[in-house]
Amino acid sequence: MSTNNTKQTCDLIHTLLTEGSFLSLSRFQPELFFQALSFSLPNSTQVTITAPGIIVFEPQQRGDKDIVLSSGIHGNETAPIEICDEFVQGILRGNIHLAHRVLFLFGNLPAMNVAKRFIDENLNRLFSGAHSASDGAMNAECVRAKQLEEAVRDFFTADTTRLRIHYDLHTAIKPSKNDKFAVYPFRHGRPWNKEQLAFLLACGINTILLSGSSTTTFSYYSSNEFNAEAFTVELGKVKPFGQNDMSQFAAVKRTLMQLICGAQMELKAFDNNDFLIYQVNQVINKHSDAFSFTFSDELANFSDFTKGDLLASDGEYQYYCEHDGEAIVFPNANVAIGQRAVLTVVPTKI
Repeated sequence: MSTNNTKQTCDLIHTLLTEGSFLSLSRFQPELFFQALSFSLPNSTQVTITAPGIIVFEPQQRGDKDIVLSSGIHGNETAPIEICDEFVQGILRGNIHLAHRVLFLFGNLPAMNVAKRFIDENLNRLFSGAHSASDGAMNAECVRAKQLEEAVRDFFTADTTRLRIHYDLHTAIKPSKNDKFAVYPFRHGRPWNKEQLAFLLACGINTILLSGSSTTTFSYYSSNEFNAEAFTVELGKVKPFGQNDMSQFAAVKRTLMQLICGAQMELKAFDNNDFLIYQVNQVINKHSDAFSFTFSDELANFSDFTKGDLLASDGEYQYYCEHDGEAIVFPNANVAIGQRAVLTVVPTKI
């Protein structure tokens, strides 16, 4: 390495240690991280940056958990990005001392910069190999999905003895009757982990959606490929950077901080009565540009209907409510043809 390059690297590390500006640099000067970078913090925590928005922290004394915190898979879902950015800044500056290995992933950096959900394609539909399903050239989101998969694979397979955890943090497009909720990926016969649900309750999340099939979401990838305890966690509604009321996420921030720092947590024993638990009843996909809902675009997630109510029309297809109390989640008529336009869910217990 030339003297000039050595100085540039030293300057970059100094900036990261003093300003903690990993996310900002990843967004606006991504070329700084096109080459992998490794260094140690003064507390001996090892830092490895493999690409813009991808940073691993490994404390010298490693606990029994490998934790992935991902945010910004959709670029306009800002509250989780701000939470994770605050964590990363605190770790780099030496104000947060980790007890476990943690991988932070800031997903769709270009979409963050233009305040959009995505640029060409929904990144959270491109995992488990879906990024390479077509024969054509891969767009930027496909390339990023593959890169994020590889980062998770490298992180989780470095040591097979620790508990693997992945919380993929999002915010919903629509308002929700239940402000915070989590989607529990399909587990192919593995039992639902009640201790994990108790952890989510400590985060202030009492609404759980049990997925009933394989998907191409990021959390399903980690769950299915690596037996990770993984969730898609929805925290409130989409807002621009700087406009989130962060007091609404105090419990989430506190509990995640306790997790990564190894603080003692007294979790309440699981009780079905503490939760609103739903299972998927219908997955309604968009087949044509004629697709439309019968309800307002402003209708909140988890709004429920009566058996026989018409929910959506799509040319010759019509979709009806099959149960009293069946509710809608993630309604979006503007998805690409072939993608999911809405889920319907019904209450359940575990």
